[in-house]
Amino acid sequence: MIHRIFVFILVSSFSLPAADPVPEFHGTIERLHPALDKLIAPDAKIEVLASGFNWSEGPVWRENGIVFSDVPENTVFGWKEGDKAAKVVLRPSGSLSYPAGQGSNGLALDAAGNLVLCQHGERRVARLEKDGSFTSLADKYDGKRFNSPNDLVIAKEGTIYFTDPPYGLKKGGAAAELAFHGVYSVTPAGKVSLLISDIAFPNGIALSPDQKTLYIAISDPQHTRVCAYDIQADGSAKNGRVFFDAQKLKSRERKGGCDGMKVDTEGNIWATGPGGVLVISKEGKHLGTILTGQATANCAFGGEDRGTLYITADMFLLRVRTLVKGL
Repeated sequence: MIHRIFVFILVSSFSLPAADPVPEFHGTIERLHPALDKLIAPDAKIEVLASGFNWSEGPVWRENGIVFSDVPENTVFGWKEGDKAAKVVLRPSGSLSYPAGQGSNGLALDAAGNLVLCQHGERRVARLEKDGSFTSLADKYDGKRFNSPNDLVIAKEGTIYFTDPPYGLKKGGAAAELAFHGVYSVTPAGKVSLLISDIAFPNGIALSPDQKTLYIAISDPQHTRVCAYDIQADGSAKNGRVFFDAQKLKSRERKGGCDGMKVDTEGNIWATGPGGVLVISKEGKHLGTILTGQATANCAFGGEDRGTLYITADMFLLRVRTLVKGL
C-alpha cells in the first residue's frame, strides 16, 4: 500500500554552521594493478569539496549537482560547481515526527527524476514528490516494520532493491520487529519481496550493467565483504557467493568496512571499504584504492558525462575524476 505524507522542506542558501575545526585532509590513490590507469588517470587528485558533516552518506547526482545525506543531522545537503560550501536541500530527511532523529541514508533517482530515499527514522523507502510530500513505497514485510532501510538501487524497469540492517534502530532506540537483516525488492506495483535473509549487516547494494547480478556490501565487523547473487527470471536472488573479501585489508590505519558502492559501465565495482574506495574489476580483482584516511560511507558517479566519482567520507565530501563513466 502506498501512503503519502506531507512534510516541511527547507531549501537554504546558508552553509553549515561553524563547528569544531576540520582536520586537514590527506588522501592518495594506491595503484595495485596497471589496469587502474585505464580507470583513473595517473595524475588524478582527490579534491575536497565540502567538510564539517556529522556522517555523510548516500550521494546521488541530481540537477547539475551532487546531493547526499547527513544521517545524524536528519538532512540532505547539496553541492554544485562554484559553491563554497554545501547547502541544505531537505530537512527533515528521514525522521519526520522527531526532527532530531535519524535521517535519510541511501539516495537514488527514479526514471522520472524523483528523489527516492532510505529513511532511517521512518523505517521505510520513500519517494519525494514535486509538491514536497513523501510517498511511502515500502515500510513493512509480512506485516512487520523494517529495521532501517540503508541503501538502494533502482533497476531499469523500476524495481527497487534495498538493504535493511539495524543501524538506524540502534541509534534511534526503536525495537526490531524482524528477526533478521533482510535484502528486499519492491516492484513499481508495490509488491515487496524478501530476497536474502541469511546474512548479517547487509549495507551497500548495486546492479551489474546487464542487470543480472546483484552486489551486496556487507559491513559485518568480523567479515566485511562484497557478495554477488544472480537475479532470476522471477525476480529472486540465488547463488550467493563472496565476490571480494575485504576483511584482510582492515588495519589500524585503514578504517571502515564495506559500505556503499557503485558500478561503472565496464562492470568494475567501486566499493567503499577499509581505507577508502576499493576499485575492483568485474572478475573480483582489487585494482587499487582511493585512500581517504577516513571511514568512508559511499560514492556515486556524477557530472554531465558521469565521469566523476563523488565520495562521502565521514565529515568530508570528495571527488575524483575518472576515465570511465558510471551507470
